[in-house]
Amino acid sequence: MIARVWDAVNDPMVAGFMDTRRTKTGKFKGYLKFAPLFVVISTILCFFAPDIALQWKILYAAITYILWGTVYTVSDIPFWSISAVISDDPQRRTNLVTAANLGVFAGIGMVGSLVPLLVGVFGQNSLADGYFWAVVAIMVVGYGFMMFGHSTIKERVEPSAGEKVSMKDVFKNLLVNRHLFKMLAIFFLNLFMNIVNGIIIYFFIYNMGNENLMSIYGLMGTFAALGFFLIPSLTRKFRKKDLLVGIIIADIVVRIAFFMMGYQNVGILLVMLMLTQLFHASLGPVMSSMIAETIEYSEVKTGRRCEAITFSGQTFMGKLSAAVAGSLTGLILVAIGYVPEAAIQSEQTLNGLFMVVSLLPVLGGVIRLVILKYYTYTEECYKKDLEVLAARRAAA
Repeated sequence: MIARVWDAVNDPMVAGFMDTRRTKTGKFKGYLKFAPLFVVISTILCFFAPDIALQWKILYAAITYILWGTVYTVSDIPFWSISAVISDDPQRRTNLVTAANLGVFAGIGMVGSLVPLLVGVFGQNSLADGYFWAVVAIMVVGYGFMMFGHSTIKERVEPSAGEKVSMKDVFKNLLVNRHLFKMLAIFFLNLFMNIVNGIIIYFFIYNMGNENLMSIYGLMGTFAALGFFLIPSLTRKFRKKDLLVGIIIADIVVRIAFFMMGYQNVGILLVMLMLTQLFHASLGPVMSSMIAETIEYSEVKTGRRCEAITFSGQTFMGKLSAAVAGSLTGLILVAIGYVPEAAIQSEQTLNGLFMVVSLLPVLGGVIRLVILKYYTYTEECYKKDLEVLAARRAAA
């Protein structure tokens, strides 16, 4: 609970600090130089098992885990925010965010495959040693990638007003950004897919009688990231709002068809799950691009440019969505009559599991469509705001 509360609080705190200061090499680039080193150290500390009494081990685990969450925030917010200062061209920004999302999915997929192999190599005498040295190896390679990223990034977008930004300006900038709050609400509705991901293991065990399908489902999530390659070309032809609506509608149609077909045929089941994973993954880059575009809207309104506080909203909503989904998963299992550790579940429970996996995200999709109906900040509005900011810079 302490870790979750601190995780929620430190996002806007860190973002507000970053928006009021600049590093020697730019607004965010400097953080991407030193933060990765602390990410590496704190991650390794999380997997180190000291030979001490149990109560001290618990304290050590708590401290290192909360430290890791704090350090990761200092790394994650500038990582996403820097796309907004590399370019203000909407298409290039979409390409950047898409590449970032692809890297995230690829990293998750690679770690899921590499860790068991590395633990087997390093942990022949001790499982704890196996995990520790596996993480050390991954962190060393990861640090190299992060330093390569830092060395190749160049910040190009300067604020239209050169005045120093105060903490008051940061939160004023946030409060006037009504379009951002709509996008954050849409982003939060990942909640429904998070619930599916938390409950689907029960579906595989009891409905399908094969928990090994979970590993296939995990691979699907990794391969679904290949859909990212389509996003830049699609955003050249369609407005992002329209693209988002199209993906959501396609997901709803597939889920209803999935429910009507049932799960007796494993092949059809896997195809349907793959499609839902693909649609879910494709939403990420589009939503991130739309969130990034609201930065210029609030800069026009307030005269202050605050990228970090904007993207901290995305990271905060991601954490909040995961936390709420974790709580709701348990409540849903109780509601459908799940009996822990029972070899066989009731017909009511099996039907409930299938409805959650197939139909529950339809509710999230419908809510998203309602919000998007009232979302008016399109590419045309964004380009007009860019013209206003360009005129201000010229006047300055």
